Amino acid sequence: MTGPDIRLLVADDHPVVRAGLRAVLETEPGLLVVAEAATAEEAVTRATAGDIDVVLMDLQFGRGMNGAEATAVITARPGAPRVLIVTTYDSDADTLPAIEAGATGYLLKDAPPEELAAAVRTAAQGRTTLAPAVADRLMSRLRAPVTALTRRETDVLVLVADGLSNRAVAQRLHLTEGTVKSHLARIYAKLGVDSRTAAVATAANLGLIRR
Repeated sequence: MTGPDIRLLVADDHPVVRAGLRAVLETEPGLLVVAEAATAEEAVTRATAGDIDVVLMDLQFGRGMNGAEATAVITARPGAPRVLIVTTYDSDADTLPAIEAGATGYLLKDAPPEELAAAVRTAAQGRTTLAPAVADRLMSRLRAPVTALTRRETDVLVLVADGLSNRAVAQRLHLTEGTVKSHLARIYAKLGVDSRTAAVATAANLGLIRR
């Protein structure tokens, strides 16, 4: 006697990727793809319908809401489906916001089909599956928390890496220029650097931001 199907929503902005995930998942007994979403906003809306158990969520959707933001909205609701991140990105700048947002698991798109199916079943049970590279990064972060940047510090450094001035960063993040300088001072201290350029380079090397 088998239980009911695990009902899935595949959210990715690339049609070929959605089709590939659907093809892989629907060969697995007990897994049923009931919907697809091409944007994060569409995924948020579709996830509220009440007929989804697990959302397979990409992180980058081009313009608009990203996957981590969509995950936070979806998981904040009572009785929400589980969210399993399936992406190509494995840096701290990607994984940590998604996990903090409430993702149950995090896989990379090059995972074998059987690993993907197992992760979906694990997520449906409310348990966590992490890609090995992601698990290693999290363990490293726990072992050396002094280098861990807060989400706001990461936001500031990403904009600095894009070439924005302190004033422009402040305007973009709705902060005062003094607050941005304070964030940068803490970033410098955590990374053991004394300049914007060195902070960006070190953070990129550590996988704290993407370049």
